[in-house]
Amino acid sequence: ISIEMKHSHGERRLFLLLLHICRSQMLKALETNINPDSDAIVHNVLPVSYLMTQHYDNRAICLSLHPECPPIGLETLKIDDFQLHASSTKRYGLGAHRGRLNIQAGLYEDDLYDGAWCAGRNDPLQWFEVDARRLTRFTGVITQGRSSLCDWVTSYKVMVSNDSHSWVTLKNGSEDLIFLGNREKEIPVRNIFPSPVVARYIRVNPCSWFHSGSICMRVEILGCPLPDPNNYYHRRNEVITTDDLDFKHHGYKEMRQFMKVVNELCPNITRIYNIGKSQNGLKLYAIEISDNPGEHEVGEPEFRYTAGSHGNEVLGRELLLLLMQFMCLEYLSGNQRIRHLVEETRIHLLPSVNPDGYEKAFEVGSELSGWSLGRWTNDGIDIHHNFPDLNSMLWEAESKKWIPRKMANHHVSIPEWYQSENASVALETRALIAWMEKMPFVLGGNLQGGELVVTFPYDRTRSQGVAREQTPTPDDHVFRWLAFSYASTHRLMTDANRRACHTEDFAKEDGTINGASWHTAAGSMNDFSYLHTNSFELSMYVGCDKFPHESELPEEWENNRESLLVFMEQVHRGIKGVVRDLQGRGIANAVISVEGINHDIRTAADGDYWRLLNPGEYKVTARAEGYSFTSKKCEVGYKMGATRCDFTIGRTNLSRIREIMEKFNKQPIKLPVRQLQARRSRERERRIRTDRDILLSAFSVPWEVLPSYSPPGQQRMLRSSGSSPIDITVMCAMIFLEKALPRAE
Repeated sequence: ISIEMKHSHGERRLFLLLLHICRSQMLKALETNINPDSDAIVHNVLPVSYLMTQHYDNRAICLSLHPECPPIGLETLKIDDFQLHASSTKRYGLGAHRGRLNIQAGLYEDDLYDGAWCAGRNDPLQWFEVDARRLTRFTGVITQGRSSLCDWVTSYKVMVSNDSHSWVTLKNGSEDLIFLGNREKEIPVRNIFPSPVVARYIRVNPCSWFHSGSICMRVEILGCPLPDPNNYYHRRNEVITTDDLDFKHHGYKEMRQFMKVVNELCPNITRIYNIGKSQNGLKLYAIEISDNPGEHEVGEPEFRYTAGSHGNEVLGRELLLLLMQFMCLEYLSGNQRIRHLVEETRIHLLPSVNPDGYEKAFEVGSELSGWSLGRWTNDGIDIHHNFPDLNSMLWEAESKKWIPRKMANHHVSIPEWYQSENASVALETRALIAWMEKMPFVLGGNLQGGELVVTFPYDRTRSQGVAREQTPTPDDHVFRWLAFSYASTHRLMTDANRRACHTEDFAKEDGTINGASWHTAAGSMNDFSYLHTNSFELSMYVGCDKFPHESELPEEWENNRESLLVFMEQVHRGIKGVVRDLQGRGIANAVISVEGINHDIRTAADGDYWRLLNPGEYKVTARAEGYSFTSKKCEVGYKMGATRCDFTIGRTNLSRIREIMEKFNKQPIKLPVRQLQARRSRERERRIRTDRDILLSAFSVPWEVLPSYSPPGQQRMLRSSGSSPIDITVMCAMIFLEKALPRAE
């Protein structure tokens, strides 16, 4: 606080006196001893006047004397269903357990899953109650309407209690304090109390609602649990991390600085680069972690994690920042697991695919960004589903039996229309595609939010017009293992006792699901990566809350840390090797086929390849244009580490002839099809005329009388057979040539 010296001594003394009174009252309030066994309701702990504003020369000087409290956990599911109560409910699917901020309804509304708590009656006596299970300093309420219909509360009161029987309403002087609610169903509205209140129970009492709708709410409560030195209230399932990491949200500049700090701390194993720019010109920064950063080492697989394709799904972004810091620190401390991973793998981490969208969500904060603010790019494109639909092209070719004669079952080409400047393709998507084509990635994961599940291709249903349908890839068994490797090591994904985030309990499916059987989506990053490149790509939905409060990051890190490491290690499962020619040179773009799996991969620029496979014995074939193919059996074991399976193939005779012709500038003449057909027709006619002239010169007689030179017996035989004069002429010519040609030679 600054005080201008030009003011009078009396004014400065008055101002300092006010500050002293304010500070004294705050300390007195904070030192108030709360007895947990007491039924007394403690409220208005800090009077409204503790937020003081003083003006000097139009300069506002503000002092807030109570700390901001985070959400108590309705959205993150820390508050379980048994802690939520309501005066009445319209039906079970609209019960109090559905009154959580940002909860989503199912694709089809039913009696089990809907998008809010809705009262059974529309009157001012309805309420929604939360039991914090311990004394808590409540500081505010955040509300939304119903996600599926036009129902929301426009104003409400707040009541608190220590015993759930005696309730006190927050006051504005002598009158009940009325808080303004929502104006539509999705945008969250936060109301901060004039002063914090301490209690165990809190109720939201709707006073008015949308005139054409009903009383429906989704709620989050802001509050700080009071100190509990005697552990009187045991917080169940509390997770504490031991990793000393930077648990905070990072804006764009902070993220860039954070990556720079990691790079400076571990310069020998990290490299920062960018793959392109966003619509607003923000660079898409990535960090490489490897023992030889900047180089592709023959035989070393490349792995990638991306996050933030939906800008408001912030948890994945922060997890990747924490992961790069963690790996750097653990490498320096000598962690053998991390050292082996860094030395045997080239790892790429791209924490923010959509920085423009993130900045929009970050500007309003973790609780007010809602479900969709910042999801899309600056020009309104969903990056994750902005890739070309190669599924339809492949499936059409399969139905026409073009594979493999006219079209390969892998590396499907991008259609020309998609590459035009007028196509609705985001700059960020184009940058991702160029990056994916440049690097020989083997495995990748994109971190998303709003659920707890791992999805794998295909993401689009094969049947037209079907919203959900199992649509497996030829590598379905491998994808299922990869998905399970992440989900099974996550702290919550496979926990059968956990509550579903929104509508579907994925824990029953081991925390994994085929993307198309969840909801169909054309042009996904996962399908594109599988069909256009060698990389197997999966989506990890790492938390129910897309944009968790900063205080939740340590626990979310603990939930996902082991999974992030285990999934990276799966890049070393299957077979690997190098395809070489007889001179020992690596052959680029050679095709690696596995018998029984209708999806091939190709070798990288140095001839090295990696093929993800589950344990078993496989017949593997290597072929390349201009080379003969060769096959061998390769066995994949259960231990971690890819099986070595090298190939040596020689040139075909035809390719060698072509090579010699090209070397001496004697290339075959390539003519258009029509011109070539015309030339062949002219050559055929010329041969016929030549053959006729030879016959005529051999007989030295006119063509018309040729049959008379055949022996009389054969003439009678030919005439009796009913042969035409032309047939007889040809047969006589054959008889003559059979006898006369040797003498002519």
